[in-house]
Amino acid sequence: MCPILFEIGKIKIAGYGTMIAIGFILALIMAEKRAEKKGLNKDLIFSLGITCIVSGFVGAKLMHYIVEFKYYMANPSRFLDINSGFVVYGGIILGIISGLVFCKIKKLEFGRYFDIVMPSVALAQAFGRIGCFMAGCCYGKETTSAIGVTFKPESFAPHDVKLIPVQLFSSIALFVLVIILVYFAKNEHRRPYKVAGLYMILYSIGRFVIEFFRSDDRGTVGMFSTSQFISLGIVVIGFVVYNLSSIIESVKKENVTIDDEIDVEAILAKNADAEESTAEAEAETEESTEDEVKNEESNDSDENVE
Repeated sequence: MCPILFEIGKIKIAGYGTMIAIGFILALIMAEKRAEKKGLNKDLIFSLGITCIVSGFVGAKLMHYIVEFKYYMANPSRFLDINSGFVVYGGIILGIISGLVFCKIKKLEFGRYFDIVMPSVALAQAFGRIGCFMAGCCYGKETTSAIGVTFKPESFAPHDVKLIPVQLFSSIALFVLVIILVYFAKNEHRRPYKVAGLYMILYSIGRFVIEFFRSDDRGTVGMFSTSQFISLGIVVIGFVVYNLSSIIESVKKENVTIDDEIDVEAILAKNADAEESTAEAEAETEESTEDEVKNEESNDSDENVE
């Protein structure tokens, strides 16, 4: 709707980039505030956030290269275009991986920081979708309904028809998701990974549904769009992450039980060895006693003969 917000001389300020910047800044501020309330190191949140943002940007671009590989092979000059062409899931996946590596290096409890960061990720995405609407990318299907919008000729979307504003629907859903996650995280006794897992589940379900109303070319896997296909996997992973604390605890208990069983077996083996040694000693004692008795009887016989 508004690809260029304004111009300063020859410098053009794009609506998409502006919304992305606003989203990142507010996301970092939000994460720092929530980290401070949870007693976590808010200074490290900034470093963690920058790490995830940069890696997320790279991941989103790399995923687009993969999804649109044929296009880039036919247009190799587009490899250097960093103003468009991103897949959100690529950014989320690589962002999470880089966050995990960061926490390992800094020796931080990944689960707690994971839960702090994910509501901020949803907030950044919400502003990012507003940017998509302003640029006209990620547009919806044609419609004749009252909610349809017509984009300007300089936008990425078709400009001669009314389209469903799926970008705004996505943005609203993400703002709602932020509220849900922050409210859910207020419980002080909430175990690690719960907030992050809930984000993965709800976002993936929402993304799967919204994809039915999009019309831009974004690749397919069978009957689903690429993002829908990824969403199915992320939902499953989300349920695993949501229950990860319980899974880890169960594994630890099983290991303790196995160790206990090993100890019991070792004790029983020792007792069996001890009993066997005792039996052998008793047998040897009996044999010695029998030999002594035989010797005495032999001596008595010799005396009688004399």
